Amino acid sequence: MTEHADGPETDKAAWAGGDAADVAEAQRVEEQAEGGGSGTDGDHGPVVNDGTAADDGGEEPIETSTEADPLVELQAQLDERTADLQRVSAEFANYRRRMDRERTAGIEAARAGVLTELLAVVDDLDRARAHGDLEEGPLRAFADKMTALLASQGVEAFGEEGDPFDPNVHEAVQDESDGGEPVLGTVLRKGYRMGERTLRTAMVIVR
Repeated sequence: MTEHADGPETDKAAWAGGDAADVAEAQRVEEQAEGGGSGTDGDHGPVVNDGTAADDGGEEPIETSTEADPLVELQAQLDERTADLQRVSAEFANYRRRMDRERTAGIEAARAGVLTELLAVVDDLDRARAHGDLEEGPLRAFADKMTALLASQGVEAFGEEGDPFDPNVHEAVQDESDGGEPVLGTVLRKGYRMGERTLRTAMVIVR
């Protein structure tokens, strides 16, 4: 079958006079021409590759993430907070120990100050005892109570005749030593200590 000069419409008109095979072939050719020719796949139309389908026989690409692992970041934050908490706890413990020491030292200093003031009364009682005024009567009872009070606070007297001389706790008002090992002679005033704290030095004559 030959094409007519008048174009497709004329060809269609000519199909009426042809046989069935020629008509079917002409329709197929025309349909291919209307479908764009190349790039077609039978009756399914053109196949377009938009890059989304994987190549035949290939593997799909593995996506990799550049973002940090949330668990690792969370663990790092937890470690940092734990270190901060440990540091604050240590600082608070040191502060509490320091405050305890300062409070204890303040209490001891206040108590030592009060007891030191009472030593003047104790000196008067010692002089009264030396004159025999504490043998009996209410003054003796008062002296006994004062002695018991000092003992309950850990106060003890020191400085007896014959003790080795120690310039740290003995105040020498006269030195009669011959250059050897000095010892205490006459004790003019007793010394007192409370624990390791010296409340008052002893006033002595060294010989």
